Amino acid sequence: MAPASPPGGEERNWSVPPPRPGLSYSTPPPIPVIPPLPRVVRTSRSLWLFSFAAGLAVLLGSFVARESNLQRLRGLVADMAAGRDAASVSTTAEVVFWGSVGALLAVTLLEAVALAAVLGRRNWARWILLPLLASHVLILVLASAFLVPAGAAGSYVVMLWGAGLLLALAGLSLLFLPSAGAWLKPERGSS
Repeated sequence: MAPASPPGGEERNWSVPPPRPGLSYSTPPPIPVIPPLPRVVRTSRSLWLFSFAAGLAVLLGSFVARESNLQRLRGLVADMAAGRDAASVSTTAEVVFWGSVGALLAVTLLEAVALAAVLGRRNWARWILLPLLASHVLILVLASAFLVPAGAAGSYVVMLWGAGLLLALAGLSLLFLPSAGAWLKPERGSS
């Protein structure tokens, strides 16, 4: 029996659809390739990490010796605010001590976050490190009146803070060298 023809007497050519293409595993995934860190950026990262270690060592030492620091601060506050009761002097000394430690810890954490952004190839983050480092210096100057003990222990604190600042400044300046800037700039055509 012959297939029925469509109305009008024309015959249609019923063709078979083309075969589906096979799966291809040769196409790379849409993940951008991150180039390795240049030596300048690796050195900068190391300098910043040593700077963080120096600053955190001072904060840890201040925490461990907090009773002697608080006793010294109570005497300093009592001299400034003569005639105040012992409870308010003690509270003021504790607020000054913990405020100084907290401010230094906060600026160090903000610097670490900005450094992580730099290492994530965010060019703007190295510019954020400039005012952060400047504010770190100001906070150190203010906190030095409260956290630097007298004697040899005070000279160690000042040396650690100075070393930390010099390391951070050296690490920051390395981030502005041309090889670091070229690594931080995204390639053309990448999103």
